[in-house]
Amino acid sequence: MLPVAPTVDDDVRLRRWQAVTGAALLLGYMGYYVCRSNLSVATPALISEFSSRGVDRQAIGAVSSTGVFFYALGKLITGISGDFAGGRTMFLAGLFGSVAATVMFGAGSGLAVFVAAWGLNRFVQSAGWGGLVKIASHWFSAKQYGTVMAVLSLSYLFGDAVGRYVLGAFLSNGATWRTLFLIAAAILAMIGVIDVAVLRSSPRDVGCREPDVNAANVYGPAGAEGTPASLRDLLTPYIMATSFWLVCGISCGLTLIREAFNAWIPTYLVDVHGLSPGRAAQYSSLFPFIGGLSTLAAGFASDRVGRGNRIAVAAPCLLLCVVSLLALAVASTSRSLNGSLWAIIGVAFWLLGPYSLLAGAVALDFGGRRGSATAAGLIDTAGYLGAVLSGFAVGRIVETSGWPSAFRALAAIAAATLVAAIVYGKRYVRS
Repeated sequence: MLPVAPTVDDDVRLRRWQAVTGAALLLGYMGYYVCRSNLSVATPALISEFSSRGVDRQAIGAVSSTGVFFYALGKLITGISGDFAGGRTMFLAGLFGSVAATVMFGAGSGLAVFVAAWGLNRFVQSAGWGGLVKIASHWFSAKQYGTVMAVLSLSYLFGDAVGRYVLGAFLSNGATWRTLFLIAAAILAMIGVIDVAVLRSSPRDVGCREPDVNAANVYGPAGAEGTPASLRDLLTPYIMATSFWLVCGISCGLTLIREAFNAWIPTYLVDVHGLSPGRAAQYSSLFPFIGGLSTLAAGFASDRVGRGNRIAVAAPCLLLCVVSLLALAVASTSRSLNGSLWAIIGVAFWLLGPYSLLAGAVALDFGGRRGSATAAGLIDTAGYLGAVLSGFAVGRIVETSGWPSAFRALAAIAAATLVAAIVYGKRYVRS
C-alpha cells in the first residue's frame, strides 16, 4: 500500500507544533543559562566575602574549570545516552537537576562546597543541549537546520544576556550572592513546569509526520531512524570520519575563548575599569547579546551555502576575532573603557556565530535523527575539554602577568583555530 501524502491541514498542524516545540526549547535552554551565568555575576561578591579563606581569582578560576571539566565529561555521557533515552527525557532531567545543584551552591560557605556544587551543576546541565538537538532532529527538516539551530542557539546567548542583566540588577539593588542563586533556581524551576506540560519528543507524539533528515549524514539512509541499534552502531561512523574530528578541534578552540569571556568579563571590568560589580555584570550582557545577532547571521548564511560549506562561513570571522582580541589587549593597557567595550562587542560578533554552528546545524548534518545527540555531545566534549583552561589558566595568567597577556594568549588560540578552519575548507568544502 502506498504511503498517504500529507494534506494541507497536516502541514499546518505540523508547523503549529514546530512553533510550540521551538518556543519550549528556546525558553527552557534560556533558563539553563540563568543557572550558569550566576557564578560569573556573583564572582566579585564571592571574592570579597571569602578572600580571607583563600577564595581569590585563581580559586574561582578553579571552581569554573572544575565545572567545565564535568560539563565536558557529561557531554560525552549524556550525548550518547540521549540517542537511546530520547531528547525530552534528557532535557528535563538536566533542567531539574540544575535547579537542585544551584540551590546547593547558594547554601554553601566554603571552597569545597562551591567546587562540588558547581561541578554537579555543570554535569547535569550537559544533558540539556544534546536533548535539545535530539528533539530538533525529529521536528525540523534538514533544509532548515542552520536557521532553526541559529534561533534555538539564541537560548544560550540571550539567556546568558538576560540572566546577567537581571541578576546584575538584583545585585545592584542590594541582593546578596546567595539570593542570586535562589532567584536563578526559582526561575529555572518555573520554566521547567511549563516545558513538562508542552514539550514533545517527536511529531509522531501528536499525530504528525517527521520531516526529512540530511541524506549526507554519516549513517546514510539509516540516519532517519530515531534510535541506534547498539553503541557500536552509534559510534563507529564518527570514529571513521576525519572531517568530524577536525570539527571537534575547531570546537576546542572556540569554546575555550567563549568560556573565558563568560567567566571573566564582569571581573575584568571591575579590575581594569573600576566598575561596580552590578554595573559590570550588566555590561557583560553585551557579549551574549551581540553574539545572538552573529548567530542568526551565521545560521541563515549557512543554510544558503549548504552542509559541506558551513565551516567556510567561519574563516573570515575568526580572522576578525583575532584582531578584536588584540584590540582588547591594547584597550586594557590604556584602560580605555570605550575601547574595551567595542573590542568585546567585536569578539562576540566574530566568535559566537561560527561557534553556534558546530554543535547545532553541523551536528544535525553529521548525525541525522539517529546520532544527533552524540554528534552534539562529542563536538561539545572536545570544546569543553579545551575550555577547562578558560578558568584556572586564564585566572593564573591574570594573577601573574595581567589582563593584556590573557587576551593575547586567547588571540593566539583564535589564530590556531583559524588555521584548522582553513584546513577543513580546503579538504572537505564542496563547490
